[in-house]
Amino acid sequence: MNVLYTAQATVEGEGRKGKGSTNDDRLNVELSVPKGLGGDDGPGTNPEQLFAVGYAACFHGALKKVAREAKASVDGSTIESAVSIGSGDDGFGLSVDLTVTIPGLAQAEVQKLVDAAHQVCPYSKATRGNIEVNLTAKTA
Repeated sequence: MNVLYTAQATVEGEGRKGKGSTNDDRLNVELSVPKGLGGDDGPGTNPEQLFAVGYAACFHGALKKVAREAKASVDGSTIESAVSIGSGDDGFGLSVDLTVTIPGLAQAEVQKLVDAAHQVCPYSKATRGNIEVNLTAKTA
């Protein structure tokens, strides 16, 4: 792989209850444990929320790339991301639901673009075969 960019971050404290920041200090967040995992829903964010934003942003970039190649407009498109954590036979695991809404296109065209974006998105590639990722394509 020809590395084009590397994000660097540090977490300190008690893992899910501490502080996280990037080396350039563009992201500097307090971390807290959600009630569903035994926490108190403190003032901070959690890894699942950060992953949800990251995956949605990356997928949106992939969608725009495949749309440009297909000469399709995805103006006004949105990606809603839900990252769930749960326990199974082999310990904790994640699942992701992505809802992609593209106004002004037929349902078949939206589905085609979503499927293509899922093939090129780096987050989709990283999760493929590892966690369940559900895609929903919608028109507006």
